[in-house]
Amino acid sequence: MYADFFGFTETPFSIAPDPGYLYMSESHREALAHLLYGLQTDGGFVLLTGEVGTGKTTICKSLFTRIPESVDLAFILNPKITVIELLETICDELHIAKPWKVSTKSLVDKINGHLLDTNARGRKTVLIIDEAQNLSVDVLEQLRLLTNLETDKRKLLQIILLGQPELRDMINRPQLRQLAQRVTARYHLGPLNRQDIAGYIFHRIQVAGGQENVFTDRAMKLVHQKSLGIPRLINLICDRALLGAYTRQQGTVTPTIVRQACHEIFDTPKRKHSLPWMLATLVCFVIIAGLTYSLLSPPAATDQVTGQAATAAQVTEQVAKVPISKPQPVAPPPAAPAPAAAPSPPPLARVWPADFGFGTTMEDAFTDLADMWGLSYQPGRSEPCDFAREVGLRCYDRQEDINSLRALDRPAVLSLYDDQGRPFYVILTRLDGNRAEFHAAGQTVALDIAALQTRWFGEYRILWYSPLDYSGVVHPGSTAKIIPWLAQALQSADLYPDGKAATRLEGTLLGALKQFQFSAGLTPDGVLGPKTVIHLNKAMGAPGPRLHSREVN
Repeated sequence: MYADFFGFTETPFSIAPDPGYLYMSESHREALAHLLYGLQTDGGFVLLTGEVGTGKTTICKSLFTRIPESVDLAFILNPKITVIELLETICDELHIAKPWKVSTKSLVDKINGHLLDTNARGRKTVLIIDEAQNLSVDVLEQLRLLTNLETDKRKLLQIILLGQPELRDMINRPQLRQLAQRVTARYHLGPLNRQDIAGYIFHRIQVAGGQENVFTDRAMKLVHQKSLGIPRLINLICDRALLGAYTRQQGTVTPTIVRQACHEIFDTPKRKHSLPWMLATLVCFVIIAGLTYSLLSPPAATDQVTGQAATAAQVTEQVAKVPISKPQPVAPPPAAPAPAAAPSPPPLARVWPADFGFGTTMEDAFTDLADMWGLSYQPGRSEPCDFAREVGLRCYDRQEDINSLRALDRPAVLSLYDDQGRPFYVILTRLDGNRAEFHAAGQTVALDIAALQTRWFGEYRILWYSPLDYSGVVHPGSTAKIIPWLAQALQSADLYPDGKAATRLEGTLLGALKQFQFSAGLTPDGVLGPKTVIHLNKAMGAPGPRLHSREVN
């Protein structure tokens, strides 16, 4: 209902566990790193716990998109089952033919035979159970016995348990101590902290196609206070607050709107002040006003009033003489000079070099990225993306695959993770086929893109030119100031008649935009969002470094 009003392509605060909206806070990165570690270990249990609504299932679904091709996955959503039902469900998930006469032994034998076969073919099997706090002790014990299935060299089954905090208490019971000893990694996912709230809200707005955070700082502080940092509650509050702002036709969400949204969601009565409280407040106001008047009013009131009037007139006259300068559009940053001779490419490696880039911060990597654009960024003076805006560029942060970066054709800061799950950042400077070149801390290495598989979750940041009149997503039928620029860009792509003026995104212009989006591999929805602008810049030959070229145009 409110998506068009705010310029969203979809509602950004759905409570569905959509991995595309996963906000990678530090705790979420560590949680995902633990799950990925579980995929690499042989046998045993990996435990991920967290309060209701903290994002365990969303992280799990994000994990699904990163599972290597060599892994067979079984996923159980409803753990309120018996031992027989557990074994039957595993057979169903792994496409194992069940025996004619069903029993615990016959089912285990079938599963064991399947695991031995997949192991012989170089494949690995992982079982993930959500809401695992609902498992009975008998089922947990059967899961432990399944981890006994092994060859001489390795375990045949890896089990990941997702659950609420009481799952930890269950596993720590004396009767499950053998299972507890087989937990190779565990992580407890807590709520978002105050510093993460702004990033979380803006991340979801960006993914939904928005360009600006419509929540004020005080509104976001109140969202954190009311939600206790739990993402599901944040989504509920923000969704209702955006609806409230829409009904009031306000483009900004204020604390008043958030407070009203919380009343509706949590069904709490509005606070009513008692008569004694209001009287006490009125008395305090009168006393403060009297003290203020007495302090600011000296005896010679008449002379001072005259003097103050004269002074005010002088100040007004001086201000009137100050010339008012109109803001000037920011010119594109200067292009870096092309090197005299391109250096010979480094040799290709197929595994990530030990310690390459480890410990590099986002600010360090952004400094290198800015240098590729011919800019000088000094960490600490301003936020990277604020600096970009000052020089006519913008940040584009997304979580996609390598093919998306290939199509955008701009160097990117990649968010990677070391062996302990700690983030570090490198620059993807060149991409040719399966060969990729990375830069960090003054070093450059060439790798097969397969080396990214266990370290990169798809997070990247690029820089892009923002046309001067582009203020956000433009929908069909809009009369935004950017329309003439769009017409010119489509004319350069031979998709729109030369010299034909346009003031509204409709008709021939809209058709040309959809045709361009289709040819660029984008969704042909006729919406002028950042990704479409980036591709239009590419088609127009906008200056800046490219992934497929060592030079700056």
